[in-house]
Amino acid sequence: MPDLDTTILPCLPLSTGVVLPGMVVTMALESDEARVAIEAAEAGDGRMLLAPRVDERYARVGTIGKVEDSGELPGGTRAVVVRGLERAVIGSGAAATGAALWVQAEPVDETEPTARARELAREYRAVVENILDQRGARPLAEALRSISDPGAVADTAGYSPDLTLEQKVELLETIDVEARLERVLAWARDVLADLALKERIRHDVSEGMEKTQREFLLRQQMAAIRKELGEGADGEGVVDEYRRKFDEAGMPETVRVAVERELGRLERTNEQSPEHGWIRTWLDTVLEVPWAARSDDHLDVLDARAILDADHNGLDDVKDRIIEYLAVRKLRTDRGLAPTSGRGSGAIVALVGPPGVGKTSLGESVARALGRKFARVSLGGVRDEAEIRGHRRTYVGPSPAASSGPCARRPP
Repeated sequence: MPDLDTTILPCLPLSTGVVLPGMVVTMALESDEARVAIEAAEAGDGRMLLAPRVDERYARVGTIGKVEDSGELPGGTRAVVVRGLERAVIGSGAAATGAALWVQAEPVDETEPTARARELAREYRAVVENILDQRGARPLAEALRSISDPGAVADTAGYSPDLTLEQKVELLETIDVEARLERVLAWARDVLADLALKERIRHDVSEGMEKTQREFLLRQQMAAIRKELGEGADGEGVVDEYRRKFDEAGMPETVRVAVERELGRLERTNEQSPEHGWIRTWLDTVLEVPWAARSDDHLDVLDARAILDADHNGLDDVKDRIIEYLAVRKLRTDRGLAPTSGRGSGAIVALVGPPGVGKTSLGESVARALGRKFARVSLGGVRDEAEIRGHRRTYVGPSPAASSGPCARRPP
């Protein structure tokens, strides 16, 4: 048998984990290969080479470990307690008697830690303490403070469940202490960022659930108060009916935010208050808007001209001007030019003239040519701006703004 005081040691391959210097692990000897390596180590001074195996190859660097204790698990399987001592560069195999695999191992002498390494160790220790605090493992954080050597601080990452086997092998193969600390610090920062994100998501979800529960409780209390006041559940039924209609209306989210704000005011407003009727008028007007109704423009200039000529005799200048607008819109659509704002390009055709000259009928013809529905809003006799834009709520019986659409206007 070779002299175990040399760098020739029995090799124990590790396929599911990595033992770094300073780590104390318990290993179950379930394979013949492991039992043979441990027996060879115990026959000497208890030392052996722990060599991680990744992708059917051995790592360049292993760990010289020593068997501290042995025993049997409850199932009868033998287990040993192994302590990692130091890194060793794995060399070639050595001839020896017995079934164990003997290899040459060159121990690695780590240099004196620099000031940069000590600073990185302090920063890594602080990040790991934050991770352990979030996971409720405060005693482990206190144990980490007792380690002062920067290289040993970096090697404690071998216990981390967040690192993959490849990352732990990379850590074992990194001889330089500063480079090792930079790696584990970057990995720890990523883990801390993930934990912070999960905590923020959990807090947001919890806060949303608490808000929903609080609103439900307040609504129940409000319903009880209304019942005591004799208002019954009619007010609540009205709000629920409005919510159902608005859910089916398909309105944009910005409009829905304003609607929810008004529904909340409606729930809090007494039915005897004038404000109750004003809010319902506003909500009814919003419901009348066809939010989900859309029609595709039929931009065919020849069809539009045929419809205009069929509906009207003469008025060639007016019809030519309308066809020009339609032709420009068709060209923009064919060239893929998006409208500058809104549904169209912002162009408005104004038809001015005395009654009976065909303003409204021309509008109907344009709508028919485009495949749209025609809406007529008569503004004859309107003098006050509030009659068009709506009254403020400071007035008794206010009304919202009138719907926009094609209109017939008399000359001044």
